[in-house]
Amino acid sequence: MRAMRHGALALLILVLAASQARTEWPRFAASKDGVPISFEVHGAGEPTLVFVHGWSCDSRYWRAQVPAFSAKHRVVVLDLAGHGHSGAGRKKYSMAAFGEDVRAVVEAADAGKVVLIGHSMGGAVIAEAARLLPGRVLGLIAVDTLENVEYPMTREEMRKMIAPLRKDFRSGSRKFVSGMISPKTDPPLREWILADMAAAPPAVALSALEEGMGQYVTGDAAKVFDKVRVPVVAVNGDLWPVNYEANRRHMASFEAIVLPGADHFLMMSRPEEFNRALENAVRMLPGE
Repeated sequence: MRAMRHGALALLILVLAASQARTEWPRFAASKDGVPISFEVHGAGEPTLVFVHGWSCDSRYWRAQVPAFSAKHRVVVLDLAGHGHSGAGRKKYSMAAFGEDVRAVVEAADAGKVVLIGHSMGGAVIAEAARLLPGRVLGLIAVDTLENVEYPMTREEMRKMIAPLRKDFRSGSRKFVSGMISPKTDPPLREWILADMAAAPPAVALSALEEGMGQYVTGDAAKVFDKVRVPVVAVNGDLWPVNYEANRRHMASFEAIVLPGADHFLMMSRPEEFNRALENAVRMLPGE
């Protein structure tokens, strides 16, 4: 009996050791400027889906998508520089620099063909990343972003939007983000988003916001797509109208799936509906 107990214990230890050996711990890739970028890889299957979070967010915002899509695809989630568990120290948190973060992760993960999926500011980031990864990107999926790459923002409009955040980042951030969340969103989730984003490092957040909005002032938000000849599909809520004509003037192709009544954080507030739409968006891309 004692030998049987010892044998069972030894078997349990082997099973636990094997399980731990299979655990995929977060990894780090060095971006072009040396900043360490944290990322995780889940599942298997091509193409690889690379999820890029938005302004003052991180990879946790995709937690309802990782298990759903890693069953059929290799899924990569990452934290852009200055966000989550990635390094910081940049003077400017530009969309181009964030694009380098994504490129570093795609290369470190040894991904072949990829679909880049970007939420909010992440839409501009994946466009920059696609420019850096010629021949590897099957398409871009914008999540509640890229409604109108020709949006005519003025410097004064940008200044007025950013001023409250410069004065008091925590309260200004909460007010800035609250208008993007539906009153119907689960109150605990709403509060979690507001508190989490308000806790972002102000220097990083303000730089990224100014750099991202600045692309609409200069026209670079549209110009980058003149250099990125891959199809784009948006999965958006209906807070802001989609200008199909403006986008198609610059993109190789553009389509949108709009979820009525969904807010800016639709992948969190309506995950099942969003996941179905995202699955359809991936199927719409050539080569998938």
